[in-house]
Amino acid sequence: MKITETRLPGVLLIEPKVFGDARGAFWETWNAKRYADAGLQSHFVQDNVSRSSRGVLRGLHLQHPQAQGKLVQVLQGEVFDVAVDLRRDSPHFGHWVGVTLTGENAQQLWVPPGFHHGFCVLSETVIFSYKCTDFYAPQAEIGVLWSDPEIGIEWPLDDPILSGKDIALPRVSEISRDLLPSVHDYPAAGN
Repeated sequence: MKITETRLPGVLLIEPKVFGDARGAFWETWNAKRYADAGLQSHFVQDNVSRSSRGVLRGLHLQHPQAQGKLVQVLQGEVFDVAVDLRRDSPHFGHWVGVTLTGENAQQLWVPPGFHHGFCVLSETVIFSYKCTDFYAPQAEIGVLWSDPEIGIEWPLDDPILSGKDIALPRVSEISRDLLPSVHDYPAAGN
């Protein structure tokens, strides 16, 4: 397994060791000891799977308090996956990182608690999986508009398919900074 720190401290790209032959391939998607030995020690309480069609964009989502760290991966298909640091006192406030995850490359992205997350679907369909460190808490959701120019994410599509909830999300400038998490709320997320 190879772990690479992205340009956002705490957001990690994970490449599991894939064993393949003429029959197909095998890899571990989670092994508590192996991941802890590599520096990613987390207690997961909920696993989620979503299926989406080409052009669907989900995000940008966060829970605070009761933040969820997410270990995300694609089981089938392809997405452009994004993590955004909107912790109000972070030196990386407003910065984002995006990676292409596919069922073929088997890569995972670790999105620490306190970071916004979203993805858009690049394949005909996608099956997207993520492990969460806390339970879903709708009362703790804080979303940000996917196209907020203050963040400036370079999405690989211009006219995504969005949920009604995601269309109505505010821009960062429309959210009281007091509602956003602090680096002190989630110190394991890196600075």
